[in-house]
Amino acid sequence: MTAVVRDFRKTQFGDMPKRYRIEPLTDYVFFQEGPGLRKWQWTDDGMKVINGRNLLLNGQIDLGNTDRFISQIEFDDKYRHFAIEPGDIVVTSSGTIGKVARIREEHLPLMMNTSVIRFHPHDPSTLDLGFLFAFLRSSLFQQQAQSFAIGAAQLNFGPIHLKQMKIVVPPLGEQRNIASIISAYDDLIENNGRRIQLLEQAARLLYKEWFVHLRFPGHEHIKITNGVPEGWAVRRLSDLATKIGSGATPRGGANAYHSKGITLIRSMNIYDYQFEDDGLAYINDDQADKLSAVSVEPLDILLNITGASVARCCIVPDRHLPARVNQHVMIIRLNPTECGPHYVLHTINSHQHKEKLLSIARAGGATREALTKDVIQNLSLLVPSKHLLDQFEETAGSLFDQRQLLAAQNSQLAQARDLLLPRLMSGEVAA
Repeated sequence: MTAVVRDFRKTQFGDMPKRYRIEPLTDYVFFQEGPGLRKWQWTDDGMKVINGRNLLLNGQIDLGNTDRFISQIEFDDKYRHFAIEPGDIVVTSSGTIGKVARIREEHLPLMMNTSVIRFHPHDPSTLDLGFLFAFLRSSLFQQQAQSFAIGAAQLNFGPIHLKQMKIVVPPLGEQRNIASIISAYDDLIENNGRRIQLLEQAARLLYKEWFVHLRFPGHEHIKITNGVPEGWAVRRLSDLATKIGSGATPRGGANAYHSKGITLIRSMNIYDYQFEDDGLAYINDDQADKLSAVSVEPLDILLNITGASVARCCIVPDRHLPARVNQHVMIIRLNPTECGPHYVLHTINSHQHKEKLLSIARAGGATREALTKDVIQNLSLLVPSKHLLDQFEETAGSLFDQRQLLAAQNSQLAQARDLLLPRLMSGEVAA
């Protein structure tokens, strides 16, 4: 291990400008690993606990789906020193290691779990916080984390490894310039992200108003019996779809993936209403031909059917087509003469259906949550009249198209930023 790390340091830091110091990371950075909490400590409310699942690969934090809390009494008694502070930078240290995000006031109060390490500079006059954020996302840190990571079933690194890592330290003015350049990209991406969230929220509110509260256009003149408006009907999902089925992993698993080619969508890419670009895998034409039965088409609904992300659901974005899915993701393709994909997506993601699917997935004492094809085929949906469905699809589809444009812009911005970051860090491009 030592020889590998020494070679890595030599190749990564050897060509730095002389004014860039290469120093032990812990000389400049305070870090703290979270405690190893146990399942019996979880409560329904209290102090929210952040873990690796809450950090997205795009640098954002999603606390909307967290279900981990410990009691406020236990936090105050045992874990107050694990509270996260505004401005802290958090990094995942197990599972998908190296996801990085910055904590803001709106995320708090919050504490860490053992899968997350928080960082901040010892002295802001020698290490800029924005520069540290950039460094931790750069290959200079990420490759060190990967080289030190241990574990067969799940990779992880910890304090003992951080104490052996290095940080590049340009003069403070250059640190701030690098941070400013990278944050300009981050700000554009974040602003687009906010617009995406607002468009998504508009579609969700419209669905709730029309199909949950039943205040749809013309509702005043429609008779409602036992909560079902006249002209609406309960249908099985299989009666509305032309395809319901999951995919497969190419022979060789992750070792058979490529850096480019046909997109292979996995469960890590699927969130409720949202598609996460980072972590996409690619396969070649021959591999894709063998998976032709699970080709993804425009407006297909993708549903996670196993693991911790079970029941997460979104519509595939056009920018990643052609594509295939692996065995953890199910394709739901609607018959447009029967029902539209946006209505079905919102129905699956509605509270009523989401709770039902999660309950089914967790039933039976299985060690891994799962949904079967039979369960999804027999899912009952209340389907409105064709005229109302068409109205909703037109509005929700327009909002979805706008989100796709913004998401594509963010993908391009992220690629440009990630290409520029290592060149700034190495001094190849002057800050």
